[in-house]
Amino acid sequence: MASTRELEGALSSDSFYEDLQSEIDETEREIKEIKLMLEQSKVEVDKLTQRNATITSHLQQVQSQIEAVPPPDIRSAYDAALDAQQRLVVMRGQLEKLNSDKSHLERQLKLLVKAQQAVKVGEGGEGATASGPTTSIEALIQAQESERQRLSRQMHDGPAQALSNFILQTEIALRLFEMDPEQAREELNNLKGAASSTFQKVRDFIFDLRPMMLDDLGLVPTVKRYADNHAEKSGLEISVTVTGSERRLQPPLEVIVFRAIQDLLTNTSLHSQATSVKITMDIGEGEVRAQVEDNGRGFDPQSVPDDARLVVKALRKRMEMLGGTFTIDSAVGQGARIGFAVPIDLSASAFSGA
Repeated sequence: MASTRELEGALSSDSFYEDLQSEIDETEREIKEIKLMLEQSKVEVDKLTQRNATITSHLQQVQSQIEAVPPPDIRSAYDAALDAQQRLVVMRGQLEKLNSDKSHLERQLKLLVKAQQAVKVGEGGEGATASGPTTSIEALIQAQESERQRLSRQMHDGPAQALSNFILQTEIALRLFEMDPEQAREELNNLKGAASSTFQKVRDFIFDLRPMMLDDLGLVPTVKRYADNHAEKSGLEISVTVTGSERRLQPPLEVIVFRAIQDLLTNTSLHSQATSVKITMDIGEGEVRAQVEDNGRGFDPQSVPDDARLVVKALRKRMEMLGGTFTIDSAVGQGARIGFAVPIDLSASAFSGA
């Protein structure tokens, strides 16, 4: 007769299998949609390429007869050429983004299928004890892929798009130098301002990917710095309180705790509709505890909203895999308090499937 633990494991496995199937179905649907948009975008790029070639040919004719062409017509020709180039750059950028999204989703689909197969093997009896850590690792890899996809989209929509515009603005300034030096100087000043803004965005991306001060100064200073930067960008009022022994920890542990706080804070600013956030950390002798509390709209912990579910699920799996805990205390209209704890000594629990 099956024990209570075996029955609970079977039910948990069935639920996880169903969740994976749901994610697989959703990912396949998104891939189909992207393929359709790719076909439409390719047709639009072909049309814009032909239009750009026609307008460029007209602009070359104007340049060859520049002394005989009225200034308004010259300006109109340049404006038309700029507009055509910008439209083509935007559409080509969209095409690249769709291809990138498609690649990420296809990799994610492979991971989900592997995770589902691992669960199925575990249900068959042989290898059942290994299915827990295997599926946890698959879930962690899926979370990493999702983060890479998010950063890829932000890089494309931000710095990559800006760099494409820099090329266009530079070409315009070069053409204007002979015709209108003042206008060319104005274009260069605009280019300088855009470059400064993009440089700051690139620095933000580098900090998100791997803050160097985490290696140099440790967890606590990095969390405080990140909270200050996030408050400045998001408009949230963010406070950080640290108790216990403020000291350096194992590098992997510092990364784990920082990333978890980063994910929770990002999730809060995107979805909670909060105005203030409190981050608390307690560095004890045996474990590190942290909590992100907001005054936002809140939710039913038994029914996590779709826009936050993936982050919550990934964090819960990550903490459980490391032998830690993950808790949610929230109610509709009463904000949310999401916390976690992870052992100081990772070697005793990491990847143990606890």
